[in-house]
Order: sequence, then C-alpha cells, then structure tokens
Amino acid sequence: MNADGYYQARAPGAGASIPFGTIIALLVGLGMSMNSLINGPGMVLRSTMARRAVSSNEKEHQFLNIVAEMSTASGLPAPAAYVVPDSDLNAFATGTKPENSVIAVTEGLLGTLNREELQAVVAHEMSHIRNYDMRLMTVTAALMGAIALLSDYAGRSMRYGRRGLSPGSSSSRGSSRKGGGAAALIIFVVWILLVILAPLISRLLAMAISRQREFLADASAAELTRNPLSLVSALEKIRRAVMPTNAINNGVAHMCIADPRGSLIEEKMGFAADLLATHPPMEKRILALKVMAYQAGKPQV
Repeated sequence: MNADGYYQARAPGAGASIPFGTIIALLVGLGMSMNSLINGPGMVLRSTMARRAVSSNEKEHQFLNIVAEMSTASGLPAPAAYVVPDSDLNAFATGTKPENSVIAVTEGLLGTLNREELQAVVAHEMSHIRNYDMRLMTVTAALMGAIALLSDYAGRSMRYGRRGLSPGSSSSRGSSRKGGGAAALIIFVVWILLVILAPLISRLLAMAISRQREFLADASAAELTRNPLSLVSALEKIRRAVMPTNAINNGVAHMCIADPRGSLIEEKMGFAADLLATHPPMEKRILALKVMAYQAGKPQV
C-alpha cells in the first residue's frame, strides 16, 4: 500500500493499482448518504435549533392551522410544524417522504407575513414534499460525491500511469512500439474529463435541478392556494429582508424558500445566476407567478 491509499496489485506485464482508499471513501460516502436519507430531518432540525410550534402562541397556532389546511389540499399527511429562532424571513421543508416530513419557518417569517402570505409559503414547502424534492437532492448530492471520488481516482491513476510510462522504462519502450502514444492521448482526454470537468458539471447540474424545483414548487403552491399573488407578496417581503438566516447553514440552502445566506447572487440576472445559485432570481420567480395570475384572470398589483 502506498501513501495515496493504493495497493500495488501487479499482474505480469501490468501496472494496475487497486484504489482501496478511494473505494473505502466511496463506501463511506454512500453510507453517509443513506444516513442522510434516514435521519436527515432530525439532523437538519438540530442544526437549526428548531422547536415544535405550539398552539398556545397565536402566530404559531395560525401556522399549525395553515399546515393542516395545506395538508388537506395536497392530499398528504400533515407534516410536523417547527419554528426556527431567527429574525430573518425564511422557511424550509425536510423529510424523505410525506410520512416523516417537516415544515419549518423562522420567527421573523411568522411575525411579518399575513395569513394569506404564510399560507402561500407553507404551500410552497408542501409542494417540495409532494414532489419528493428532498429525496431527489439527497440522491443528487450522493452522486456528486461519487463523481468527486471517481475524479480523484482518475487523477491518481494518471499520476501512477505516467510513472509506469516514464522515458527509458520497459513499459515505455513497449508501448512506443505498439503505438502507445495514441492510447496515452485518449487516456489523457478521459482524465481531463473526469478530473476537471465531471465535478464541475455535476455541481452545475445539481444547482440547475435545485432552481427548477423552486420554480415547480412556486407553481404548485399557486395551484394549491389558487392565489399566485399571495406568494408574490410573500416573496417580495422575503426579498426586502436582506439579512442572512444565521440559524440555517449553507448545506440546507437548497431546502429553503430563499437563499439563507442573503446571497446577492440570487438577486443577479444572467450568467452567474443561471449557473451558480441554488435558487432562481426572485425577480424571475415573481414574474412567473404574475404571469400565472394574469392567465388565471386575476387582477395585477
């Protein structure tokens, strides 16, 4: 076994290395992904210090009623309702299936939105649950991890391959006689794709999936409430609250109705927003909802 976690298992005339370190890391990563699928909701709630909503509080009682209403409207079991101790305006859903799902909102959101706006936000999160978006993003994250590990393996293999094909070695002389230069070029191109492009493309695809699921959740929320403009009003209030949601870490960003970092990238239009953000620009989301309201014959605001 070398310093990079490889066992040199060499057959006669071959220079192959078995990447035991990478295989173990891949298995550990898959195990962590399975743990996220099973225990994800509890882990997320603990990380945000969320607590159960209580009916003795007027605003939280309203929140509980709205969750029950949207559960009936969507035909799903009522998710558990939690409150995050943060003054920023945000909300998220978690859970791999409707039966263990949770909807959490910040104290700032409860104190700022009116009933119709809060109903629209809950409908948005209920749509994520109905569409199994948390499961989708967990699987996507697991695939990203697997691609990163394969990329690492490709990089190590290329490095060791170059050692085996160093000038003057018997392998090098043999491969030269057999046209090994063309094969080496093909291997190099594949290595470039795996090491450099694959992790980047997988991350961009994950962000693109997250943005599209946000648009879908907005549209589904408008369908559930039959009032797209209530979500427009809620998003505009959330947009004006520029503070980051400190109680929510970046790893949960794709679950939230708005980027918890208060990220300016979410407000940008064009190339950066189309590639690098977990959420579409608020302006685009609001515009899409206004188009829905117009098509439904509702008056514009």
